[in-house]
Amino acid sequence: MLMSIISLVSGFLLLIWSADAFTNNGAKIAKIFNISPLIIGLLIFGFGTSAPEMLVSGLAAYKGHPEMSIGNAFGSNIFNIALVLGITAIILPIKVKQDILKKEWVYLMISTLIAGWLLLDGYLSFIDGLTLLCLLILFLSYVFRESKKDYHHEFEEIQSKPSKQEKGKTWFLLFISLVVLLTSARLIVWGGTTLAIEFGVTDLLIGLTVVALGTSLPELAVSISSAFKKQHEMVVGNIIGSNLFNTVGVLAIPGIIMPFEIPNEVMSRDYPFMLLLTVLLFITSYKFKKESTINRFEGVIMIAALCVYLYLLFWN
Repeated sequence: MLMSIISLVSGFLLLIWSADAFTNNGAKIAKIFNISPLIIGLLIFGFGTSAPEMLVSGLAAYKGHPEMSIGNAFGSNIFNIALVLGITAIILPIKVKQDILKKEWVYLMISTLIAGWLLLDGYLSFIDGLTLLCLLILFLSYVFRESKKDYHHEFEEIQSKPSKQEKGKTWFLLFISLVVLLTSARLIVWGGTTLAIEFGVTDLLIGLTVVALGTSLPELAVSISSAFKKQHEMVVGNIIGSNLFNTVGVLAIPGIIMPFEIPNEVMSRDYPFMLLLTVLLFITSYKFKKESTINRFEGVIMIAALCVYLYLLFWN
């Protein structure tokens, strides 16, 4: 039990440090290369924080448990919006520029709808996996095109543009902070799971609470850190990017490695809830204004939605 407690405490301390370092160095990269912070959020933060899900998905499919992969993908998307964005908005309301949602959210919505259509037959095939992978490639090509556009922005805590000699150091620190971020999340999951087992908690409860929270901790830490630094575009970019990678990247892996039949409850419960939350993300962010705010009340609504989902998991 002592090792579990040590793992939890050290994991949380490392998580706080690495999230701060990750967002700081991500901001520096954006300034060095004159890239929109939204693009940094979509690509570096979105892909980086989705790395655990991709690893779990690949290993699960390889070991003959592909159904774990689809649960991982859909579950992570639900927790990213309902938990991560909800808590972040409650702590500090998130300002969202309308033009952020013109393409990025639309691409997320289209990808979500296509993924649902591919799974309607109750089977994730090799062709389905390739289709999702093609959507990921299209998204990446769009991000790279956008990153080449001239973009002028300022970061509150970065006063001067880093010199060329600092580029290598910044990339290195970004990579190290990402590794520590993901490792700290694993420490928390291991410590929490071990404690739960010792207290006789069921596997289902462990998976829905400790493990689900653990895989969302990188996104949560990065989003809160970005919000406090007033890098709001990175917060939204992180959520949209992470969900996109989960939908078209994580979901594609089991289809390519080991096609399988989809459990009925995935399309009757999990997918509709994920789709509903994706629409809720748009409604709370858009509001037909040039710049809107995801406020604390809307954050509470997202947390309430998560509670409803957990209720459905436990009692239905």
